[in-house]
Amino acid sequence: MAPLMKQARMRRTITGFSNPTVKYLRSLREKKHRKREGKFLAEGLRLLTDAREGGRLPEMLVMSAARDPHPLLEALENAVEDAGGEIVETPPEILSKITGKDNPQAVAGVFCEFDTSIDKIDRSRAPIWLVAQALRDPGNLGTMLRTGDAVGAGGLILIDDCADPFSVEAVRASMGAIFTQQIAQASWEEFLPWLRSGAGQLVAASLRDARPYRQAPYVAPCFILVGNESRGLPEEYEMACDLRVTMPMRGRADSLNAAIAGAVLAYEVLATLEA
Repeated sequence: MAPLMKQARMRRTITGFSNPTVKYLRSLREKKHRKREGKFLAEGLRLLTDAREGGRLPEMLVMSAARDPHPLLEALENAVEDAGGEIVETPPEILSKITGKDNPQAVAGVFCEFDTSIDKIDRSRAPIWLVAQALRDPGNLGTMLRTGDAVGAGGLILIDDCADPFSVEAVRASMGAIFTQQIAQASWEEFLPWLRSGAGQLVAASLRDARPYRQAPYVAPCFILVGNESRGLPEEYEMACDLRVTMPMRGRADSLNAAIAGAVLAYEVLATLEA
């Protein structure tokens, strides 16, 4: 009887839109509420499975009553329950209200935000790190996290006023990489002294005294710096870099999307370091 009693305590069903838990979960779509609670929302079985496999479990698991059985979902349920988390079942229309999507995933989870202080970064754990300055689009931020995961980077360091990495949009765009990549947030005045206190090559795409990106001497750990989507990097930041590189523009466009530029450069650095 003990397992059944445990299950009854930790599982509940919500059927009303006005339920306080529904209001709480919806509030996590707004930055001010996320910061106040120190929590964020992630959705989708694949994303939550990546979190589980990376050692992170939601403190609350919210599931659609219309979900289909799946072994990964069962494993996730068991892991959350064993860890003392809460499991909530709700109709699809309420889950849609929570996530803000007309066709929501069958499962979502509430996670504690991570410690994003720059001092938590161990630069020796990876040969590549991505750095974004004043990146405003959460989709670009999520894409950079995904790129970092793809190239085996250690994580993403957000400089100055960037989009919130724990927003629903950024988490969704990361495709689970928010759970595999370390995230740090700092001002430029905090970041640069930290970087210069140890090994690390700072590289940025630039037109100022730059060399072709495919002929550059990259070394590990390499910190790839990407600027704001519309303004790029401030000149002061570019001049502080150890290496400035340029990528050819063969068509009418004079620049690449910030996240795409970071991806192109990251793969070139990876190829050089592995050569």
